[in-house]
Amino acid sequence: MTQTLEQTNLRASEAHDSALTKITPRDAATLIIVDRKGKNPKVLMGRRHAGHKFMPGVFVFPGGRVEAGDRSMSVVGMLHPRAEQALMARVTRPSSQRSRALALAAIRETFEETGILLGTKEYGGPDSAPAGTWAAFRERGVFPDLEGLQVVARAITPPHRVKRFDTRFFAVDRTSIAESVEGVIGPDSELVETTWVTLTQAKALDLMPITKVILEELEARISNGFTHELPVPFYYQKRGSFVREEL
Repeated sequence: MTQTLEQTNLRASEAHDSALTKITPRDAATLIIVDRKGKNPKVLMGRRHAGHKFMPGVFVFPGGRVEAGDRSMSVVGMLHPRAEQALMARVTRPSSQRSRALALAAIRETFEETGILLGTKEYGGPDSAPAGTWAAFRERGVFPDLEGLQVVARAITPPHRVKRFDTRFFAVDRTSIAESVEGVIGPDSELVETTWVTLTQAKALDLMPITKVILEELEARISNGFTHELPVPFYYQKRGSFVREEL
């Protein structure tokens, strides 16, 4: 059964226009890195540059849209069956390749925005990699590992936006970090700062409404054991109201 999602207010920085209604959401992925070692779990969040036209100055999880190289990058460890099931639900053309590309997009975007390489060095780096960002994984001997990624939510940007995304929210434990590269974050970068914060602290930051909702979903997921088998909420707009379903 669907449930109406509160907090439907729009940020003043977002443009609306009835002519934008037909914009098709683009596949995108976000990654939440969770540190569960202490009594109060923490997540990594970054603040976007104030000069961005899209979501300026707010705190976000690293992420972005799927790119061509994400469809061919080598990996170790396959997606958990429950994660793949959630990724293939409620899509027009479901496929394992598309699910895999979404997971890899989350890992690549995390590296591009934070300098964090997620995966393993146990096997050395892949023999080859797509041009661009993925070459850094090969050069540093890191294989992306999909096995530990959980799908924790999905959300589609409502109509009447300049940009629309069909975003899959992944989560992974901090122990999946293979290496971190310095110098990626700074005053002229996409993220001007990153911080490890508790879930309570995170919800007090300057956030988009959907980010706060995802944090609340993540908090419930951690309380229930942080396992793959837990429900995956799906948020989208229907007849002018946000609804929540489970995948």
